[in-house]
Parts: sequence; C-alpha cells; structure tokens
Amino acid sequence: MPPTASSPTPRGGVPRYAEIAADLRRRIVEDELAPHTLVPSERELSELHGVSRMTARHALTVLANEGYVYRRTPRGTFVAEQRHVFRIGSFSREVERGGRTPTAVVLSAEVGEADTAAATALGLVPGAPVHVVRRRRSADGEAIALETSVFPVALTPGLLEADLTGSLWELLAATYGVVVTTARATLASVVLDDESCRLLDAVAATPGTRLERSAYDADGRCVEFARDVYRSDRAVFEVEADVTR
Repeated sequence: MPPTASSPTPRGGVPRYAEIAADLRRRIVEDELAPHTLVPSERELSELHGVSRMTARHALTVLANEGYVYRRTPRGTFVAEQRHVFRIGSFSREVERGGRTPTAVVLSAEVGEADTAAATALGLVPGAPVHVVRRRRSADGEAIALETSVFPVALTPGLLEADLTGSLWELLAATYGVVVTTARATLASVVLDDESCRLLDAVAATPGTRLERSAYDADGRCVEFARDVYRSDRAVFEVEADVTR
C-alpha cells in the first residue's frame, strides 16, 4: 500500500518526524523563527503535516536534543539562542572571539592526588600531588561549562592562592612563564548528571559534551590535564584537521 500523508515513513524512506524537524531546523537557521519565539505546537504540526501528535512530538524532541529549541511547560516550545562555537583551547579566548564576556566561578581548589589518566598525561606517577581547580564557566552570564583542571604542584607553586577567576592559561604565562601552544582533546556525548544540571542551570537530563583535554608548551610538555563538561544545547565544537597526512 503506498504511503499516505499520515504515514510515519514516506516513499523516500525518511521518517516523517525527521522531515518535520528538518523543516523547522531550516527555518531557525535561516532566521525565519527568531530566538525565544514560540514554535508551532504538537497539535499545529500534526494538522499541518498530516501526522499524529506523537510524530510531531518526536520532531520537537529531536530539535530540543540538538539545542535548537527549548520547552517551557505549560507555555510551549521556543526557539533557542544561537549556540556558542568553540575550538579546542582556552574557554576565555573562545568566548571573547565570539564577542562575549567570559567569567568563572571557582567551585573548589585543592591539592589532590593524580589519578592514572592525569598522571599519564602530565608525566607523573599515580598519586603524585597536583593542584585541582574546578570551575563553572559562563559567557555573558550564561552557564556553559564545568571545568576540572589539574596541574603539577611542582610546576605551579602557590597556584591555589592566586586569583583563579580569569584565564588559567594567562595565569600560567604571567606567573610561571609557562605558555600553552597546543591543546588536544577527545570528545564524547553524555547526558548531564543531576549535579551538573544544577550547576549549569539546565533541565534534568540535558545532553552534554565531555572533553578530556591536555595542554602543552612549546617543548611538548603537558602542563595541564582537564576534564570539561559543556551543555550541548549551548555549545558546539569546530574541529580542523590536516587530512593530507
């Protein structure tokens, strides 16, 4: 039997919810729908596209997970602001590059012991003393990320007594003569836990991006090992690679 307007999958094989999501995504990207404006409701989408309300709800859920819309019960679903674009590196520099103001709130700063991953990255033995700084990072006052940065104690004496609310890379350069020239990271998609959602002012089960990041000086020495978590609905990452090698 040929597919009808209410079929979940049309002749081309693309699910109807994906088609509806793609149409709304295009309208958002092309500024037909401005930030914080109400998007069509499930009922309106189901009537417009001849699908069930469940299919329309699925389309809106896809867009919410991608960060294009957000829900405010019982008012409806709204267009989200444009997400911040980051490259792997300094949060402060990337936010400033986008014309916004970065800030940091120190959640904790203490001497700890390097776990296996941190010790391997920093060239230490497991259990070696390290400075561990955990911060909430914001852009124009909007919470975006949680950073946990680890530094060798021997490299950064007195770090915990310094002002840790600015760029830590600038602090390394100004105080210790350590200049970061390269950063590498692995990224993974996660669902933010309850504590992260609370700290980032996000709704429960907000999708996130987890980075395990290492920063190096000009001699190739790892000077920082970090684990960062970003709100995926507020941040995307731009990656460039040399594909000729």
